[in-house]
Amino acid sequence: MAQPAHMASAWPDEPVPLCLDTAPVPEYGSGSLADLLPTIAAGLGVPGFEHRIAELTPADRNCVFLIDGLGWEQIKAHPDEAPFLASLLGSSRGGTGRPITAGFPATTATSLASVGTGRPPGEHGLPGYTVRDPAIGELMNQLRWKPWTPPHVWQPYPTVFQLADTVGVHTAQVSSPTFRDTPLTKVALSGGTFHGRLTGEERMDLAAEQLAAGDRSLVYTYYSEVDGSGHRFGVDSDAWRGQLMCVDRLVQRLAEQLPPRTALYVTADHGMIDIPFDERSRIDFDEDWELRAGAALLGGEGRARHVYAVPGAESDVLACWREVLGEQFWVASRDEAIEAGWFGPTIDERVHGRIGDVIAAAYDDVIITASVNEPNESAMVGVHGSMTPVEQLVPLLEVRS
Repeated sequence: MAQPAHMASAWPDEPVPLCLDTAPVPEYGSGSLADLLPTIAAGLGVPGFEHRIAELTPADRNCVFLIDGLGWEQIKAHPDEAPFLASLLGSSRGGTGRPITAGFPATTATSLASVGTGRPPGEHGLPGYTVRDPAIGELMNQLRWKPWTPPHVWQPYPTVFQLADTVGVHTAQVSSPTFRDTPLTKVALSGGTFHGRLTGEERMDLAAEQLAAGDRSLVYTYYSEVDGSGHRFGVDSDAWRGQLMCVDRLVQRLAEQLPPRTALYVTADHGMIDIPFDERSRIDFDEDWELRAGAALLGGEGRARHVYAVPGAESDVLACWREVLGEQFWVASRDEAIEAGWFGPTIDERVHGRIGDVIAAAYDDVIITASVNEPNESAMVGVHGSMTPVEQLVPLLEVRS
């Protein structure tokens, strides 16, 4: 990889770690997933919210359709499979034709919490796929909620849906019945009424009915299968393309049923990238003694790692990870990542210890696997998590009626 032009070295022939200043920090406060529902709520007159995404205009009825794993660059690259979505690219972000950012890390649990609470990860407290629970010193999987911890202790803020519901906005979530009572739903997406429907077509039809059920309405619906196919087969697979074709038809089905005075926003929690199965592209932490040295726990996921050091070894772990991975990853200490704003402009005290002593965010097409402790995740073809455009940029497509 070429050395950034602004970086100087006394030894020009030696590798130079990536400068942290080159990491593209998400647009917290003006153009991230955490800013979407607060902007909608402000337009609906819900007290306490500000209009953060300046390009959006208010509507009486609002629907957010979140397609898990469908990033901005994937839509742009597949106009034949997704003709309706591609036709909406110019509508994104209030007609500017621009995407918004997911937030760091670009992963489902973090992004859904950002969407639902209207807060960045440093506040809502889900700053990764797995993070250390300081109370017990073990990794907490925030998608599967293992080991169990009281949901509203882990994430105490009310959701935007809850606050909208209390002031008379008709609020509903339309998703798979599987998600009705999950802890992640409780802390990120609860408020109003949950409606479980198995098929995508049923969800689209019911979402349209729920939009029409109030003079002011806020409806959320969700589709996960694009992400699932990407993880299993990759975004360069026929299976993934088939799911893209399916969700393209679903978006059109919903758009054609919108009641008057509605804004439909189609977005995603992250994009995705395929990583080859070779030793250079997949670095196995469980087989690498240098990366394991001084590391007590490995959290996060392949392209956005949290490393928790043995007490007293923090600086040594940081130095080692920079030396070994610094050309392929942005490698930062906890304080450096916080200062750079990776997790948002502020970090709640309860969240501080959940963030790794060292954070490694992938720049190149590479992941850090853990073949022994994470066999399923290590076998995934399509992955995500970091701040590269293919992972970080998500659509904000808009249809108005």
